[in-house]
Amino acid sequence: MDELKNQAEVEVEAIHLWATPRSLSTSLMYSFAQRDDIEVLDEPLYATFLRVTGFDRPYREEVLSKMEPDGNKVVKDIILGPGRKKYRLCKHMAKQRVPGLPIDLMKTGKHVILTRNPLDILPSFDKVVPPSLLELGLADLVSIYSELSELGRPPPVIDAAELQVDPEATLRGLCEELDIPFQSTMLKWEAGRKPIDGVWAPWWYETVHKSTGFQPPRKYPMPFPMSLYDVLEQSLPFYNFLRRHVKQKSCLLKSRLSEPDLPVPENEKLLAWVGDEIVPRESAKVSVFDSVVQGGDSVWEGLRVYNGKIFKLDEHLDRLFDSAKALAFNNVPTREGVKEAIFSTLIRNGMFDNSHIRLSLTRGKKVTSGMSPAFNLYGCTLIVLAEWKPPVYDNTSGITLVTATTRRNSPNNLDSKIHHNNLLNNILAKIEGNNANAADAIMLDKDGYVSETNATNIFLVKKGRVLTPHADYCLPGVTRATVMDLVVKEELVLEERRISLSEFHTADEVWTTGTMGELSPVVKIDGRLVGDGKVGPVTRRLQNAYKELTEASGVPIPTYH
Repeated sequence: MDELKNQAEVEVEAIHLWATPRSLSTSLMYSFAQRDDIEVLDEPLYATFLRVTGFDRPYREEVLSKMEPDGNKVVKDIILGPGRKKYRLCKHMAKQRVPGLPIDLMKTGKHVILTRNPLDILPSFDKVVPPSLLELGLADLVSIYSELSELGRPPPVIDAAELQVDPEATLRGLCEELDIPFQSTMLKWEAGRKPIDGVWAPWWYETVHKSTGFQPPRKYPMPFPMSLYDVLEQSLPFYNFLRRHVKQKSCLLKSRLSEPDLPVPENEKLLAWVGDEIVPRESAKVSVFDSVVQGGDSVWEGLRVYNGKIFKLDEHLDRLFDSAKALAFNNVPTREGVKEAIFSTLIRNGMFDNSHIRLSLTRGKKVTSGMSPAFNLYGCTLIVLAEWKPPVYDNTSGITLVTATTRRNSPNNLDSKIHHNNLLNNILAKIEGNNANAADAIMLDKDGYVSETNATNIFLVKKGRVLTPHADYCLPGVTRATVMDLVVKEELVLEERRISLSEFHTADEVWTTGTMGELSPVVKIDGRLVGDGKVGPVTRRLQNAYKELTEASGVPIPTYH
């Protein structure tokens, strides 16, 4: 008897399993119950939840009569009280963490979050309780995750799909996170009712009582009841937030590719304007019905920010609205509205220097998929994507170009003066440049004359004269026009004409221009050195003039000092 008494008074470490209904939480509880070092409690806060909220359940009176309803006593005496084993797994529904519970509940023991896609939860949810965002508890799960993170104890998050696809790997990973040894007994249990079941088991546990382990997922899902569409729409953002924190992801939950490094790590957290609101990076998405998705039907501009000012903002907006008009966009936002969206995005991000904006205006969302602009009845979609981004080319030592076999579009086919998002012509040339390990690829027109590169306009210097191709097959870039003005101001001879490829091969100097890269010296083309293979004096002179211009001009960002 003394041995049993001493055993009963062992201090127990609590493991709190926070879950949503229908998330395999009972299966996970059965799994932990197979261990020799853990005792389990099935929703010890249920009576407290019913007492505080007044919610009705078919078994409400039975729960209140058989379970302790005082939350303080439950936490102190039952959840954190002494026991016979080293650990105690407490399965909690997230919504049962009602106000007034002792802080020790969150500060003591280990915590785990189990989540599941509401697409899989909702079809079987309303057999006992009408589904709602509150009943699902996904918002409460996010709140629990956030509170534990603020306490410096971010909990491991597992997805029910993980348990179905690879239960052993998932349980091993979870045990490692909890710093407890994995036991293979966790993978199997006997079918039927269990002494550890709560009194609500006859209403909720019929399926799990037939199981002897974690069941693999269905090959094809159940039809989703569209009457629950609103609840799904409300709950998915909370699930998606938690899903991003799942450490061990199966092929169902992640790409086979590893998470890539960002060119500028600071851009991992940024805010973008989409439609009529500013949203975090992971939420910056357009509808699958948007024209930019359906057919690249959108126009865009690149803008650069220098020392609290947006360089050539009005010139870029002129071209944006001209392009939208050429493509017959309807319900276009006002110029002032676009400016305000740009300013708001930059201010929210605190981006006042060394940053770049990808400004897009799509024809907008369609009422049904299809090519016809007659389906575009919602108005245009505005996207302001601001990033920390220094010039993308090596403007100090210079870059290498190759000539692409892909020809630049003719105005007979698609006029390049429309700055549209259908960039496949350029992308095909860029692929050729990538394959040659070049910075970019020169594109020729239908007659074999140089037009531009896949991403920039191009200039050359020969015997002191500056030449650039006509803007017949290429975009007449804003930076191109700026540099042409600077050439004249620097009292250099400027010539705009058709230029053959061999003239670029034999040039004294070559550079490209674009908002993204500014003035980028070219030191090699198709394996041939440009001049002596070094950045030339005219290029340096114009780079300096351009730098002075960006420092002195631009549209100020409101509130910047």
